[in-house]
Amino acid sequence: MYAAVTVFLFMCWTATATADHHQPCHTPNMTGVISVSEIRSGATHSGDFTYDSVAKKLRLRTSVTAHSHIKNVTKNLDLLIFFEEGVLYDIDAKNQSCEKKTLRSALNTLEIPPKSTFLSKITLGSATVAGEGLVLSVWMGPVPDLKANYIVSVTNGCLPLSSMYFSDTTTNIISLMQIETEIKDPDLLTLPSFCEGEAVEEMPEGTADSFLKLFL
Repeated sequence: MYAAVTVFLFMCWTATATADHHQPCHTPNMTGVISVSEIRSGATHSGDFTYDSVAKKLRLRTSVTAHSHIKNVTKNLDLLIFFEEGVLYDIDAKNQSCEKKTLRSALNTLEIPPKSTFLSKITLGSATVAGEGLVLSVWMGPVPDLKANYIVSVTNGCLPLSSMYFSDTTTNIISLMQIETEIKDPDLLTLPSFCEGEAVEEMPEGTADSFLKLFL
């Protein structure tokens, strides 16, 4: 896995980005499956998501076992994230309870940050056989508040298929699958009545302060 990551980073760093006119595209509304992996520990987690790209709202629900080199841990999440407001709601529908928390980092892994640098276009599969290749645009940039960097690849329709976030201490890979460009159930992005008026919960420094740390 380390070798694959190294090769990918090398390709992106050495790609020729001659077209300075490239501008980050805007992600459409999406429903699908998201998977997050932390390379060094081997931990992975996945679940269903619904994303409103205009209001920047994300509903994420998982009921999957997180696997790692050390142990397997079942971690059920039901989260409603308001990126524009910088808050998330940890929802327990069974007990009709809710915790409101602050996102200390504005990181939104479903969007290309506006100041991203365009690296190149790459083709997965065959570039010469019609219908047998997928063209991706590759972007990169820093995440100063997390002391990390990112590389994200999107389709011509601006679907973010994969992202990599890496720092001196960790490397996270995010993959989106079974994507449909619609919001199938708008109610998922509506705050449940039992969450209304909830006070922000104070959290220890470094806990659940970014999208990535919600998983791992």
